[in-house]
Amino acid sequence: MHQTLLHETFGGTALNPALRWLNPPPGWRLDPATSRLVVHTAAETDFWQRTHYGFRGDNGHFLYTKVAGDAAITAKIHSYPAHQYDQAGLMLRFSSECWLKASVEFEPEGPSQLGAVVTNYGYSDWSLQDFVSDGSLVYCLRIRRDGEDCFVEYAADLEGPWRLFRLARLSVEPGTPALAGFYACSPKGPGYRAEAEHLRIELL
Repeated sequence: MHQTLLHETFGGTALNPALRWLNPPPGWRLDPATSRLVVHTAAETDFWQRTHYGFRGDNGHFLYTKVAGDAAITAKIHSYPAHQYDQAGLMLRFSSECWLKASVEFEPEGPSQLGAVVTNYGYSDWSLQDFVSDGSLVYCLRIRRDGEDCFVEYAADLEGPWRLFRLARLSVEPGTPALAGFYACSPKGPGYRAEAEHLRIELL
């Protein structure tokens, strides 16, 4: 049986005290009417390490709690982009040089890209596929950690069905505590709004 470590519905007046910000965004609030976390990102924020561009960015906005051992992280995301690469999703993080993020990245000319970035030893890779939608950017993501392995999944709704789009390995010892939660960033300009609902972390 899975044990729920955290289920933040964002329906109250304050965040769960177990949650913390890494690089707090310039603006965020809880919207009790929709039970969502609303985040306004800063410009030129990102999570990326070295590969191809030589660029290193570790200033994206990340709302997390600490998790020891195997776990599943799930949330529903509503994305209202303004610039190319605006993105929001889930992150599993061990350090600035070892982490995984999953999101939909906005492409103004379309289609936007459902993708995952895996960073080991300070180098990032990027896998992506077209995100097919009715024009809105609403999606559910789940990262399941099983030892060193991570299963990254997508669904249109929290009830599923879930579709695997990335299986990756992070270079850490099984059981190493991680930071897990919701992230958003804007590698280019300002004006991006991302909303999250039902951030859930279950121990497996």
